[in-house]
Amino acid sequence: MKLGLRIAYFRKMRGLTQEQLAEKLGKSAGYIGAVEAVNVERAISLDMLFDIADLLGVPAHKFLQFDDGENE
Repeated sequence: MKLGLRIAYFRKMRGLTQEQLAEKLGKSAGYIGAVEAVNVERAISLDMLFDIADLLGVPAHKFLQFDDGENE
């Protein structure tokens, strides 16, 4: 869930719609919507995570940095 929110944040920061990101990835807009949705659990491969990171110009580890005060 948090991963999807991070992807959506960086996508919006780059001025891309879900449809535009999906087209660049060769995926459907529904796939990106499911990845970003907070109420849908959608698995994402590491390869896809790195592809998204490359397209958005963001280091992949930034998608996994959650600063919400949880102890892990």
